[in-house]
Amino acid sequence: MAGERPGAWFGFGFCGFGQALGSRRGRQVRSPEPLRAGVDVCRVSASWSYTAFVTRAGRLELSGSTNGAADDCRDAWASEGLLVVIRTGTESGTELQAWTPGSELRGAPLWTQKLAPEAEVEDQARDESGAGSLPLLPGACAYVSPQPPFSRTLVPELRARRLELGAEHVLLLCAAGQVFSWGGGRHGQLGHGTLEAELEPRLLEALQGLPMAEVAAGGWHSVCVSETGDIYIWGWNESGQLALPARNLAEDKKIFTEEGLNEDGSEVNRLSGAEDGAPAPFISVQPFPALLDLPLGSDVVKASCGSRHTAVVTRTGELYTWGWGKYGQLGHKDSTSVDQPCLVEYFVEKQLQVKTVTCGPWNTYVFAVEKEKT
Repeated sequence: MAGERPGAWFGFGFCGFGQALGSRRGRQVRSPEPLRAGVDVCRVSASWSYTAFVTRAGRLELSGSTNGAADDCRDAWASEGLLVVIRTGTESGTELQAWTPGSELRGAPLWTQKLAPEAEVEDQARDESGAGSLPLLPGACAYVSPQPPFSRTLVPELRARRLELGAEHVLLLCAAGQVFSWGGGRHGQLGHGTLEAELEPRLLEALQGLPMAEVAAGGWHSVCVSETGDIYIWGWNESGQLALPARNLAEDKKIFTEEGLNEDGSEVNRLSGAEDGAPAPFISVQPFPALLDLPLGSDVVKASCGSRHTAVVTRTGELYTWGWGKYGQLGHKDSTSVDQPCLVEYFVEKQLQVKTVTCGPWNTYVFAVEKEKT
């Protein structure tokens, strides 16, 4: 993952179960802090109560409500009910293993699956980009689910490149750069303009013809990044995670005067008492993808979502975060929630260029390198 310049992983947000997250003082870290072994880590996958770290040497370490370690690991994906690992050097070759997190990687896994040689080659190629494939399984013909059935088949015609799981929905980026979604839709997180569920992958027609490079699924919201660096975002805006005016962040004393729908189908409520005397709108659900502009018109290259917060990395290496901030997961040195993109000043002050970001439900992990000297 790392380039030629020195770099390290940083963490901030919730660490109430003892997750490796900076200093781990108390239940939260409100500003980015270097991870103890951040230089050697190449993969991070964070669940609510624990985090999985994979080092360049292939060692997997768990930190938080469950601990444990294993060698010969290439990738790992953490959830509360399932820990999935790609391991090399087993008796049957490269193997996919699913573990109960509480097992601490001892004894026998719940199930195993030998990876076909062609799947291993595809997965290695994907690894070179610095991003692990999981929960999309090597070979891109199936994905892992935290609920049974744990392995779910994808039709080959989808030609999946990336797959992300939200609390109730799935996002898939295909080889052609098109986005598909399915699962629960009660918060508009599928992006089809309704609150209905979809049982099968459905193309996001609103984005058809706009090639996408990244997708990210939050608890109940979704983000994708186009090949040209634009951000599209939709779903639940309960804590401002869509960077749209949020009801929960409005002043408690304001009085709601009316409700309705925008022309694009998004739910709108209005507050009395705006500065110009007109009702001030806020959006609770955005069922269609909405284009979001960052300050200074910055282009985005990476995106990740927590349960109710969002983080993106710009082409020039800045980190912007917004949404729910109760545990410091936005990295702004406080626990404030915000409904607009805010620059994480820490990396600017330390002359660091952010390369990637990975959000857990209530925390955030960042890999950054030293900026090139001019």
